[in-house]
Amino acid sequence: MIRGLIFDFDGLILDTELPDYESWQEMFIEHGASLPRAEWAPLIGTVTDSFDIYAYLEQQAGRAIDRDAVRERRRTRYHQRVTEQLILPGVEECIAAAKGRGLKIGLASAATREWVLGHLERLGLHVHFDTVKTAADVERVKPDPALYRAAIDALALEATEAIALEDSPHGIAAAKAAGLFCVAIPNAMTHDLDLSAADLRLTSLAELPLAQLLEIAENHRTRTNRTGKDAS
Repeated sequence: MIRGLIFDFDGLILDTELPDYESWQEMFIEHGASLPRAEWAPLIGTVTDSFDIYAYLEQQAGRAIDRDAVRERRRTRYHQRVTEQLILPGVEECIAAAKGRGLKIGLASAATREWVLGHLERLGLHVHFDTVKTAADVERVKPDPALYRAAIDALALEATEAIALEDSPHGIAAAKAAGLFCVAIPNAMTHDLDLSAADLRLTSLAELPLAQLLEIAENHRTRTNRTGKDAS
């Protein structure tokens, strides 16, 4: 039986992904350069040291930059854009419906705890989560399954008793590797990425009533138990 929901944060509860890209894109334009989405897309939903965006900006601009100045200006514009965003469609209704059914509610994010909790508190959503797991709680973030495993452990659930709600390929990979039924809900930055590893894809959380989502996930769970493998 499905007993819990585990939400991603960035791009799933609040669209921070488009403001992140757009604020960096502004920095590149200011320096006479461009930041293709193809370069940015692999960074969505994870944290990595493999891509130095300042070095890439210098390479594209053909000159050295004042990294501290760019960092501060970009950060200011990013935060301004994020605070203008509304909670994404269906999120509050889904949480309310889950609470009404007595489901446990968790969050698993590759971002910092300060970032996630700060926005949850600003939006008035923090009171609804039974556990919040962030980069500080694990050695490796998504696509590694550690965040989801930490969340389901904190909720005292089995992986097959929870649904993961994700917007990116890295997040979906993490959820599936942890054994969860995963719903892909893409945003403006991830809608054209490969989300096929998810068990179900929705345009938003408002598209499907929670009762119907739980039924779909429960049917998947039953088929998986019967066949002894992922039946998606």
